[in-house]
Amino acid sequence: MAKPVLLTLNVVPCTFLKRLNRFVALVEVNGETRKALVTNTGRLEEFMIPGRKAFCVPKEGGKTDFVLVAFEDEEGKGAVIDTRTQARAFERALELGLVPWLRDCSIKKKEIKVGSSRLDYLFECPGGDVYAEMKSAVLRGGEKGEYAMYPDCPSTRGQRHIRELIELSKAGKRAMIFFIGAMPGVEKFRPYEKGDPEIARLLKGARKAGVEIHALSISLLPDGKIVLERPELEVEV
Repeated sequence: MAKPVLLTLNVVPCTFLKRLNRFVALVEVNGETRKALVTNTGRLEEFMIPGRKAFCVPKEGGKTDFVLVAFEDEEGKGAVIDTRTQARAFERALELGLVPWLRDCSIKKKEIKVGSSRLDYLFECPGGDVYAEMKSAVLRGGEKGEYAMYPDCPSTRGQRHIRELIELSKAGKRAMIFFIGAMPGVEKFRPYEKGDPEIARLLKGARKAGVEIHALSISLLPDGKIVLERPELEVEV
């Protein structure tokens, strides 16, 4: 059965050369070395290997010529590292009614100020509003590579977001954190304890406090289509 198409991007094949800093990488496009924007602040060490095939999207303005969107992964499909593309794909899936854990919900507001943080979404749902944070899970784990994991490095920002969600839940609000497993072939999500043991501990506490934890998976096809791989991954925390 064909997987639902969420977005179609104007991708250009590229070769990863090196990461200059958190936000800029050097890539080779049509034999030329160019700068590409990196929106994912994770280390991404399993992907950012010189010579690895990747997918870029042209951009206008700024100090970079492209956005580094994905790296070639299994079966010729791409692992989507670009967090903006992940968010757009999720929002399209929500709009199409393909997210089972947000059935009949819509986005009420983005970038919601909560405590000392900003959470990604406030959803309007039949049972009331839901405060939610989205995280990128692009670290593959498990004996068969079946897990999408987060984070691949310490994240004080991620810790703070989970603490804010716990406080919201304790205050009687509906709170949620969800993960975009942006790789083909993943079936489950779990936190990467070696990356940040505090995140793993906080997620366990969050579930006990009533925070909902969900995950879905997407991937990039060589023709630029972003598809919904699985609308719900099994979550282990």
